[in-house]
Amino acid sequence: MSNDISTLNSLIATTIDSVEGYTEAAKDSESGRFGAIFSDRASERRQAVTILQTAVTQLGGNAEDDGTVLASAHRVFLNLKSVVTGKDDKAIVNEVERGEDHIKAKFEDALKEDTLAASTRAAIEQAYVSVKQGHDQMRDLKHSLEGAR
Repeated sequence: MSNDISTLNSLIATTIDSVEGYTEAAKDSESGRFGAIFSDRASERRQAVTILQTAVTQLGGNAEDDGTVLASAHRVFLNLKSVVTGKDDKAIVNEVERGEDHIKAKFEDALKEDTLAASTRAAIEQAYVSVKQGHDQMRDLKHSLEGAR
């Protein structure tokens, strides 16, 4: 059970980072169209955080409620702060897509763990739906912008 809680809390921290990243991107995007996409993704990720936190609580653990800002050297989404100062949608989308690659890999690694309880795996799979959709949407958006300008 402690491995399940640890795995879930790690995913929660990364997912909170992605919420913050999308929120930052939405604020600083020059295009209202992308701002709405980023805001929607932030909202979906908040729901994913809730799913994972509920799973930790059901296991009797204390759910992570903060991002990895202080705890981790890997701050993919926080790179957005430096990118968004230029408010260049293409740069913002590229940075968000990099963050999406990171979070998707973290979820896929967690799903490869064969010692997770069925309920833990189900919670991760449910949250992963948002992660996969977000990743694919940002990848497609990045590719659509590569031909622009």
